[in-house]
Amino acid sequence: MKVLAIETSGIVASAAVVENGKTVGELTANYKMTHSQTIMPIIDSILTLTQTDIKSIDYIACSRGPGSFTGLRIGVATAKGLAHGLNKPVIPVPTLAALAYNIFNTECLVCPIIDARRQQVYSSVFCWENGAMKTVFDESVQNINELTETLKSLKKDVIFLGDGVPIYKEKLMECDDFYFAPANCNLQRAASVAALAEILVRENKHVCGFDFSPVYLRKSQAERELEQKKLES
Repeated sequence: MKVLAIETSGIVASAAVVENGKTVGELTANYKMTHSQTIMPIIDSILTLTQTDIKSIDYIACSRGPGSFTGLRIGVATAKGLAHGLNKPVIPVPTLAALAYNIFNTECLVCPIIDARRQQVYSSVFCWENGAMKTVFDESVQNINELTETLKSLKKDVIFLGDGVPIYKEKLMECDDFYFAPANCNLQRAASVAALAEILVRENKHVCGFDFSPVYLRKSQAERELEQKKLES
C-alpha cells in the first residue's frame, strides 16, 4: 500500500510518501509563501526525490481539519484534483489526531492545540493504550480557559503541541504537570497524516474524491460577519 499524504491545515505545508509502514520521503516547509504557492511544488519534489511514479499511488491522504480555513481549502482541492486525475480514493485524516500522532506511546495525555483566534482553540485530548492512540476528548473549538480547566481536573501529565502553544503558553503553564513538545514534532507533518491514514484504510475509512470535504468545526469569520449584518438589518 502506497500513500501520498498532504498537510496544509496550519502554518506548514507538507507532503509525504509512505509505503507499507515505511516513510519513503517527506518534505515540510514553514517559510513565508502561501500554501497555494508551495504545496504542488512540494508534492512534485517528494515524488521526484523518491522516484515515485504518481500512478503507483494507491491512496491520497489529506488532513481534513479543523484548522486554517484557507489552508484546508487548498489541501482539500489539491487532494480532490489528484484523486480525480488518478482515479484513486481519498483518506480524510483528522488534523488533531494526526498532530497528536507525532507523539508515540507516552504515559502522558497528548493535547494538540491549533489557534482559532479570539481566545479560542481547536483541540482534542488523546492517550496511548497498548501501543494504540485513543481519544479521551473529541475534537472541538473552545475557549482556552475552558480547555485548561478541563485538563487541570484530569490531574494527569499533559504534552502540549501545535501552533496554539506559543500563543497561549502562559495560560497552559497553569496546568500542574505539563510538557511542551520540541520543535521537531510540535507542528503538523504529512508523514503523521500518512501513518494514521494507513490505519484508517484498514478500517475502510476512505472516500471518493468527489465526496471529500473539509471539517471546520465553526463558521468562517466572513460567514459570521454576514450573519451578524443580517441580524442587524
